[in-house]
Amino acid sequence: MDTCMIRKTISYKEPRIMLSLYKTLVRPHVKYCSCTWNPYCSKDKKLLEKIQHRYTKMIINIVQDKAYEERLRCLRLWTLEEMRNRQDLIEVFKMYRGLSNVLLHELFTLDENSKGTSGQSCKLVH
Repeated sequence: MDTCMIRKTISYKEPRIMLSLYKTLVRPHVKYCSCTWNPYCSKDKKLLEKIQHRYTKMIINIVQDKAYEERLRCLRLWTLEEMRNRQDLIEVFKMYRGLSNVLLHELFTLDENSKGTSGQSCKLVH
């Protein structure tokens, strides 16, 4: 479902309802294949972020007149860039634990010289 369609069809734009609609109908389309396709051009990142930016402006009451970052804080949302980075870290963790089909040693090497890891036992080198 498109954000314009939600804007036209939903008249009661209470934050809880709009946030639920966003998480179930809009965000899955924006996050689709984020593990395999992670935009690196700033114009692509801005284009994707614009969808969430526009949607958060539709929500009435507490967040309508605030800046984008403040609206995200009020709605307890992350930027799409932060969500993609989190997903990448989760994938690396799955590779490290052997829970992924991709093997860790195919993309990374373990650094034997792990002095700068603040007491951690593993340091990955790209």
